[in-house]
Amino acid sequence: MVSRLVLVAFFAIFTTAPGARAQAGQGMFLTPVPDAPFVGQVSTQRAILRPNGTPIMLHRTGMIARDADGRIRNQMTAFMPQNSTATAPVVVMHLYDPQNRLSTRLYPISRRFRILPIRHPPATDAPAGCASPAGSRLPPSPYTNEQDLRTRTIAGQEVHDVRETQKIPAAASGTGKEIVVTDEYWYSYDLNMNLSVTRTDPRTGSVTMTVTQLTRTDPDPSLFTIRAGYMPFGVPSPPAHKAASN
Repeated sequence: MVSRLVLVAFFAIFTTAPGARAQAGQGMFLTPVPDAPFVGQVSTQRAILRPNGTPIMLHRTGMIARDADGRIRNQMTAFMPQNSTATAPVVVMHLYDPQNRLSTRLYPISRRFRILPIRHPPATDAPAGCASPAGSRLPPSPYTNEQDLRTRTIAGQEVHDVRETQKIPAAASGTGKEIVVTDEYWYSYDLNMNLSVTRTDPRTGSVTMTVTQLTRTDPDPSLFTIRAGYMPFGVPSPPAHKAASN
């Protein structure tokens, strides 16, 4: 049974729903559905709790895109301190084509890429988005409480908000006392994906991912291709050019 508490965000703990593994570890889950193209940015705010309870505040931005054929691109930068104004480097670019079920990861720092075939058909809904139609079809859990909150607008799109809380007893929490873990999802029916996801866990901290600056246009096709100069993993790099001696 698919867990309703799995967060398809920074924690990279994905369900076994078909297609979920195609984006494991890639941040905001993008459903590879056709005829709903867009280009946007994702802002991620993370608070990591130190042993003394004080938070380390981090942030990062990313670019996401989906074309009319359902191909997706998910590009993320490194996490930076909250107050940093430095430009964060892009650490990974993830491409996925639902037609051939090929998942490609490009690593700009090493100029390498890896292509993996995905055995199952691609998912067409966020696998753990309980605000989505897929989430509402899951059986009720005795360990959780759901609140159907409201609708609101994110990046110009109407979204449905659901909050889910889980009480973890003291014997299982690892803290010696009962805790409450909260997940909140804002789902766009028009785009078939979450536009914001938040998880708060008093043991580890919190993470919030929100789609921003969304433009409903078909992206440049080059965004879904491997850039020139990238080498596949396992292939030796070409020898460096040596200048001629005088």
